[in-house]
Amino acid sequence: MKRELSNRHIQLISIGGTIGTGLFLGASRSIAFTGPSIMLVYLAAGIFMFLVTRAMGEMLYMDPDQHTFINFISKYLGKPFGFFSGWTYWLSIIFTGMGELTAVGIYFQFWFPKMPMWIIQLMFLAAIMSINLITVKFFGEAEFWFAMIKISAIVALILTSIFMLATDFKTPIGAVGLTNISKNFQLFPNGFKNFVMAFPMVFFAYQGIEFVGITTSETKNPRAVLPKAINQIIIRILIFYIGSLIAIMLIYPWQSLDPKQSPFVWIFKLLGISWAAGLINFVVLTAASSALNSILYSSGRHLYQLASDSSGKFNKNCAVISKNGVPARTICLSALAVAVSPIINSIPTIKDAFSVIASVSSGAYLLIYILTLFAHRKYTQSKDYLANGFLMPKPKFFGPLTIAFMVFILISMLFQKETCPGVVTALIWLVVFGGYSLAKYKNENS
Repeated sequence: MKRELSNRHIQLISIGGTIGTGLFLGASRSIAFTGPSIMLVYLAAGIFMFLVTRAMGEMLYMDPDQHTFINFISKYLGKPFGFFSGWTYWLSIIFTGMGELTAVGIYFQFWFPKMPMWIIQLMFLAAIMSINLITVKFFGEAEFWFAMIKISAIVALILTSIFMLATDFKTPIGAVGLTNISKNFQLFPNGFKNFVMAFPMVFFAYQGIEFVGITTSETKNPRAVLPKAINQIIIRILIFYIGSLIAIMLIYPWQSLDPKQSPFVWIFKLLGISWAAGLINFVVLTAASSALNSILYSSGRHLYQLASDSSGKFNKNCAVISKNGVPARTICLSALAVAVSPIINSIPTIKDAFSVIASVSSGAYLLIYILTLFAHRKYTQSKDYLANGFLMPKPKFFGPLTIAFMVFILISMLFQKETCPGVVTALIWLVVFGGYSLAKYKNENS
């Protein structure tokens, strides 16, 4: 592969990995769920996700030629865990891609309500796949501009709130100000249970934050770029997520938010933009495009790594780099797997395909993050440990604490009817495929 991604590309890819469609459409729902304390949820989850990326980053900094952090699980926990993690992570990315493709169909029907969703999804998937098949530099450029659109919308929201606050702006339901947050303030206005149940919701918004690490093997000067990109993640969480939530609640009393309406649409309408709904639909469509673009990039590279580590026909047919320097065959196979999404959406017994897909993806992601943190712990005890490298802060304390946080989210998902099936599916997969992985390598070693 070619190292054609520059610092400019990596910085915007890292931003794109921390801003999803959930912020633009789901902010009202998450605020209504637990009130202003949702900021604590975003902050706590953001800090732990940052620690996960620091653990990954430390290992990738030590060996920047790796195409995926999963290789470190194989190296430090053993081949059975690596085999299990490799396929589980690829499937979790694919399920995330299915969720984004489902969202794309919904957003696009805003303009073309009569067009069948499956046609929209397949056309869109083909376009995003084409971007990934050209060159890695072209992918980086596309992701750069996708991220710029998302950032511009959020910056516009924050600046609008500052302007309204400074001018004592009055909306149809009252004045803009801090009283919209502090009036009748309660830490858990809808109960402590709702506060806890908000964590899985926010966790899904942060999924994919590790994609910036996967770009390492195709980055110019990876040891210079990687620490900057990862360290700035926490700053972006504070600015873009927490900043957006504060801006929304300054303008609109949180008790009056409609969970089904995007707060971005309502706020831009206050500025006199009559076509605000169309504008925000374009932004969320761009956000979904950005996510899908990164997903095909990551899943293609990851499947290529799985093929490289295997043997036989899978290795021969898939561990291939095109003349453009991209793993074209594995990108196409990953896109084909994501294309199952329209089939899932057409199953009559599945009323909310997006929630089902998202919960399965979250359950699998949690397992991978936990195994990655265990691998990092083993790495710090190994002869490979780079004492002057890009070190995770206080790993003996924050490593186990982050694992405990991931287990906490996994358990909390069991108590929600929307997410419980996903966790159960992930646990069944852990037992069945995990058992197969152990047996496979036991037989090979015997």
